Amino acid sequence: MKTINIKKLAVLPLALGLIFTSCKRYSSDFGDTNVNPGVTGSPLFNALLTNSLVATPGYAAQTRGGLYCQYFSETQYPDVSQYSIPQINFEGNYSGVLNDLQNIINNGPNDNMKGVSRILKAYIFSTITDSWGDVPYSQALSGNGTPAFDRQSDIYTGLLTELTAAVNQLGGTGAITGDIVYGGNVAKWQKFGNSLRLRLAIQISKKFPTAGQYASTQFNAALTHPAGIISSNADNFTVVYPGGNFSSPWWGLYNGRRDFGESEPMTNLMASFGDGRQAAFGGKTEDQSTSNPDWNQSSAQGVPYGRARAFVDPWTSANPSWARVLRGDFRTQTGSVVVLSAAETFLHRAEAADRGWTAENMTSMYQQGITASFAQWGLAAPSAGYFSQTNVNLANPAGTAANIRAIAIQQYIAGYPDGQRGWNIWRRTGFPVLTPAPDATNTSRQIPQRYTYGQTSYGSNTANVTAAASAIGGDNQDTKVWWAQ
Repeated sequence: MKTINIKKLAVLPLALGLIFTSCKRYSSDFGDTNVNPGVTGSPLFNALLTNSLVATPGYAAQTRGGLYCQYFSETQYPDVSQYSIPQINFEGNYSGVLNDLQNIINNGPNDNMKGVSRILKAYIFSTITDSWGDVPYSQALSGNGTPAFDRQSDIYTGLLTELTAAVNQLGGTGAITGDIVYGGNVAKWQKFGNSLRLRLAIQISKKFPTAGQYASTQFNAALTHPAGIISSNADNFTVVYPGGNFSSPWWGLYNGRRDFGESEPMTNLMASFGDGRQAAFGGKTEDQSTSNPDWNQSSAQGVPYGRARAFVDPWTSANPSWARVLRGDFRTQTGSVVVLSAAETFLHRAEAADRGWTAENMTSMYQQGITASFAQWGLAAPSAGYFSQTNVNLANPAGTAANIRAIAIQQYIAGYPDGQRGWNIWRRTGFPVLTPAPDATNTSRQIPQRYTYGQTSYGSNTANVTAAASAIGGDNQDTKVWWAQ
């Protein structure tokens, strides 16, 4: 069957800051795979997969996470960066994209379609649990309108088990139709699944820091899997948009609005390293041509972070060259969103080597990761002088976990502009060191650690959400998720 053209589909809406939306159909918020999401006599599994892939970048293009980790600043309406209560519903994910993927898993035409859907499902569930902590997992997507909330520790175990099975399920002759990312290439999907497994294993390193424990065992199993991992930018999980009705979310960020900019903490961090990636990370220009001459004068002028509107609105008016999120030619309608990259995978391998989980060369993995990040943005490799800087150089021997600060900061830089990644890295490692918003309005005046449960949960799944709130020690934004404790 021919791959579905993204332009011809009535796809799921991709909301730029958060795609976690509420759903009025409370009785079916958690999916009913006996109902055809395509509303046809026979499910169009290729269309369901394409819909899911179009929705996936929304999880990697979140402005809220980017505001919490200080990639971005708000210009006119700074309530999120001043830490207003993030009471957000997650149920729409279940009745939407996750239900579509479960439909393919239950009823799809072959193991390859099912394996790909299991990998995507694991990715989306990982972003949901990373944002709220305990959420419905084992009882969700089964038609149960009031599922129990699983502990995050159990969700992570389930996700890692699922990724292992999904990668092993891939193979054979069944065609992957509707695949707008890898064009049906099974080998690349296996690399993505294994690389996502590396990410999740590193994410729980604070709970299992020692070699031979669960996290390192999972990491090594993925690293040594015969299908391989992402080690080239050619294998990055990247969604490229055709433009028009299906434009890059980074283009949509400035489609008639100017509410977000690259933050001053981020531009200061990049300046402290003389980091050439700033040439791609920000820019004033509205010219989106390749030459883009204006970035050089403006990309380093970050927007003050976490300030009240009475301060930041006059500031942006007085400083019109403030850095927009990404240089102009990286936020065109036909731009792209990277969900997982070779740079991330190499830097995870560097961290694993530093922790003594592997015998790989820590410095080699680290430098390959940074170099891959530069190349991802079309930039020349950094000079030897970049790596020799005090705050970049890995001065301590591997196996002591003494280089985590430098590695984590490079993971954070390489993750830009994926706000969920930056927020996860900071919550897990504490790096880079971030100063909370000076005009914070929340009681603790600290950077939020999680989203709080939404009104939909309290209205339609009261007993279970109340139990979950009690189990995590209180449903507030200062409660750390399990892997950050």
